[in-house]
Amino acid sequence: MDEGMDRTPLTREFFDRPVVEVAPDLLGRVLVRSTDEGPMELRLTEVEAYAGDIDPGSHAFRGRTARNSVMFGPPGHSYVYFTYGMWHCLNLVCGPEGKASGVLLRAGEIGIGAEMARKRRFSARHDRELAKGPARLATALDVDRALNGVDVVAGAQRPLSVLHGSPPSPDQVRSGPRTGVGGDGSHQPWRFWIDGDPTVSPYRAHAPRRRAT
Repeated sequence: MDEGMDRTPLTREFFDRPVVEVAPDLLGRVLVRSTDEGPMELRLTEVEAYAGDIDPGSHAFRGRTARNSVMFGPPGHSYVYFTYGMWHCLNLVCGPEGKASGVLLRAGEIGIGAEMARKRRFSARHDRELAKGPARLATALDVDRALNGVDVVAGAQRPLSVLHGSPPSPDQVRSGPRTGVGGDGSHQPWRFWIDGDPTVSPYRAHAPRRRAT
């Protein structure tokens, strides 16, 4: 991770924009996770945008529920969900308030705190695999539903925050279909990643789950 990166925290205004603007702009930003064991830092290398009621792939497509209520704002909060009965995934809520949208954090490079991540991700063969995929990212950073709704721009001593970091040049940013999204939401090219970065997860098309017979 770049030692000369900009450590200025991102503001509420950064997140209070359309999700398809915020998502690629999050690449290269640094997510800070404060734990009882010490701080961890992850440079974001892959994200996906989800645009609420206009996006069949979004948890908020059919409206507000107890599960997705955080997605409706205010912007600059975390949305953590549990999936497949096993994994948590971390999103950052975007604006405007009242219109649900969020960015799924898919992958990143862990700098500070890698030793803590290795204990949680002991199956990772290399450090580049510690947060290579959204469930792995959440596991490595010890993220669960207890962090749902955390304000990431609310001042010091918060469990999650985001620094300006070191964004890539525009010619390094790529986009394509979102991973594992099926149906009418599958065609949106709203997955964004830093080209050639070894921490980016491989693309996987949607595979319908088989019903038990």
